[in-house]
Amino acid sequence: MLKPLGDRVVIKMIEVSETSKGGILLPSSAKEKSSVAEIVAVGSGKCVDGKVLPLEVKVGDRVIFSKYSGTEIKYEDTEYIILKQDDILAIVE
Repeated sequence: MLKPLGDRVVIKMIEVSETSKGGILLPSSAKEKSSVAEIVAVGSGKCVDGKVLPLEVKVGDRVIFSKYSGTEIKYEDTEYIILKQDDILAIVE
């Protein structure tokens, strides 16, 4: 498994529905890239003035993140994004 460093998190995209609200099947070219993902791993925390501050998010949280943030990687046939906690905009409850 991937273990992020510092204030970074590893997220996995949540699949977007393939049909519209009206029940129309959408082709892949018409689907928007989702900005909602699930956190699968978190780093140890952010270092500030020599102290490590724990992250505000945890494994299993569903989050909304900045559209163009992070680094996309493929690991063991699964696509992930590694990004800093500061690029997370909200936790979906």
